[in-house]
Amino acid sequence: MLRVEKISKSLKEFRLKDISFEVKNGEYFIILGPSGAGKTLLLETIAGIFKPEKGRILLDDREITNEPPERREIAYIPQNYGLFSHMSVYENIAYGLRLRKVRKEEIHEEVKRISEILEISDLLERNVKKLSGGEQQRVAIARALVVKPKLLLLDEPFSALDQNLKSKLMKEMKKWREELKFTAIHVTHSFEESLILGDRVGILIDGKMEQIGEIREVFSKPKTEAVAKFLGHENILEGIAEGRILNVNGIKVEIPCEAYGKLRVVIPPESILISREPIISSARNNFKATVYGVEDLGAMIKLKLSIGEIILSAFLTKASFMAMKLSEGEKVFLSFKATSIHVFE
Repeated sequence: MLRVEKISKSLKEFRLKDISFEVKNGEYFIILGPSGAGKTLLLETIAGIFKPEKGRILLDDREITNEPPERREIAYIPQNYGLFSHMSVYENIAYGLRLRKVRKEEIHEEVKRISEILEISDLLERNVKKLSGGEQQRVAIARALVVKPKLLLLDEPFSALDQNLKSKLMKEMKKWREELKFTAIHVTHSFEESLILGDRVGILIDGKMEQIGEIREVFSKPKTEAVAKFLGHENILEGIAEGRILNVNGIKVEIPCEAYGKLRVVIPPESILISREPIISSARNNFKATVYGVEDLGAMIKLKLSIGEIILSAFLTKASFMAMKLSEGEKVFLSFKATSIHVFE
């Protein structure tokens, strides 16, 4: 459907570096990254607002790299929604159809259809300046989808909304997608939006696409240290590998593959088992540790555990934590499988 091939672009302090990825027909693709990563610049380059310095953009195998925005069959919704403040809701939604010289009767039918799906039929005569943030967002989406674009680009669509409205609109976005069958690229820095809406995700950090894959696969198995840190993984270890053993400050950790020399790995905190007694299991990594810190996260407790000079984070349910009667300075046993460890590329 969409294919981006080795796109590079610099604009002020933002820079895209050899970006390549594909979006499948009907897919909801998330571009996730921190502020300043170049996410908006990437969307604007795909939309045709900026031309790449090198690389190609293809839509349904047709190269659109140098085509103007209006010929790309792509709809772009900027972060501020980009509505025409001097127009009514109806006029905003109808705008793209009028540019395409669609018959008046057909415009009316299409505006009516899309406004019913997005539940804004009662707003059609109102001026967009009088709308709430959530209503403005619905109008922006209706205006984009009414022209039936091949691809919808959304730049931080929920960033200006409070949490309750954001949660409501995310659920509705899933419903609209099922009903209207659109393909989308959604830019965000929100893990929640990625997990709820996305089929696949591309992690964009400092202008470079660090990892692309299924949402939960990327979140649980970061390929690089940059991705792991961005996603909040804390258990990043560096040591010297000798075959399947990683020596970390004198502590020997079994890893899932053979390697030699300096190596960095990450251990997901949810993969670590904790017990008052030695753990009998198939896991090859078993250690005695000291509770170094305790953080109450509500339903969960995050423990900081020290094994010599290694500090690891692990999670316990609050019920398990209370049952084990743990506190700082207590000795515990922990265990994790070699297969749960992710080796950075």
